[in-house]
Amino acid sequence: MSSAEAKNTGRRVRISAGNRTWYATLDDNATARALIAKLPLTLPLEDLYGRELCYRFRDALPANEVSYRGYEVGEIVYWPPRHSFVILYAQNGEHFDMQPIGRIEKGVEEMGRVGSMKVTITLDK
Repeated sequence: MSSAEAKNTGRRVRISAGNRTWYATLDDNATARALIAKLPLTLPLEDLYGRELCYRFRDALPANEVSYRGYEVGEIVYWPPRHSFVILYAQNGEHFDMQPIGRIEKGVEEMGRVGSMKVTITLDK
């Protein structure tokens, strides 16, 4: 079991773009709770580095569990230096400072094929 799965709270969100829908389960931490408090959100995600979809919030989210490490495909993380919400869809072996938020349940590779997109994130009831 990965560390992301171990911290999983079962708070499920729906991520929609056009006629596509993905689901993610969020961790139990201050960053995920701050994100949930902002829902529903519509965000323009930018495809960066051939590995991630990213949105930069204007204001910082709380991030008190940041660690320098590698990542797993499907993780959703927060990168504090640029206030970035990041969905990691491909592996390149890089390590960086990140705050875990959650995990895409399945289909994250499709997100990479779609590329930059506007998504709406809502709580899944």
